[in-house]
Amino acid sequence: MLYPVLRDMNNWLDNDFDDMLDTSWMPRMNVTAPAINVKENEKNYEIELAAPGTTKDDFKVNLDKEGNLCIKMEHKNEKKDENKKEHYLRREFSYSNYEQALTLPDDVEKDKIEAKVDNGVLRITLPRTAKAEKETKKIEVG
Repeated sequence: MLYPVLRDMNNWLDNDFDDMLDTSWMPRMNVTAPAINVKENEKNYEIELAAPGTTKDDFKVNLDKEGNLCIKMEHKNEKKDENKKEHYLRREFSYSNYEQALTLPDDVEKDKIEAKVDNGVLRITLPRTAKAEKETKKIEVG
């Protein structure tokens, strides 16, 4: 089973402009962690992480020194409209940051892990070792 090791999300704090301007009428962004699914079958485990609007450049996936699978996502979306000649009293920038580490089961072939992003979904495939390799082996004591 895959177990979460660490989960860190951004906390959205009120800024100084909220004190100067009454922004209660403005809708607030709902900030949550990306949805994550973990599936398994006889050949592999698969992790799906939904992060709409992201690309492969927004993700870093690696194994740490302890052998945990670390998933980091950082997405910045700064909308620029240079055609309009306006000045902003308030402008929202989209910034998402997500980090999670998962303890991998013993039967994962760590050198064959693959990851790809398609339509805002990160898919990580964790191949499992053959059953013969997973069995315990008795060692004679001489």
